[in-house]
Amino acid sequence: MKLITAIIKPFKLDDVREALSEIGVAGLTVTEVKGFGRQKGHTELYRGAEYVIDFLPKVKVEIAVSEEIVDATVSAVVEGARTGKIGDGKIFVTSLEQVIRIRTGESGAEAI
Repeated sequence: MKLITAIIKPFKLDDVREALSEIGVAGLTVTEVKGFGRQKGHTELYRGAEYVIDFLPKVKVEIAVSEEIVDATVSAVVEGARTGKIGDGKIFVTSLEQVIRIRTGESGAEAI
């Protein structure tokens, strides 16, 4: 089992969700986050005052999948999130030792 964590632009979330649905991924968790990388941030003007936005709004998507569909899931996220411009985000794939569904007590792949 793997946990795929993707940091993407907020307006690409629906595209990523649709791409994941097409390959049969049933569930994901979404969190609104802020951060920066090479994109750094930018300066904005508000009521005549200039201010710097260091941390840009992003969305963190977490998906637990079985080993068999990791590559397809990563490809779907890349396909849905890519704009070709700086700040498209990152994907992290980590191992999951154990997953337990609270309602039924199922564990392992059955809990995903």
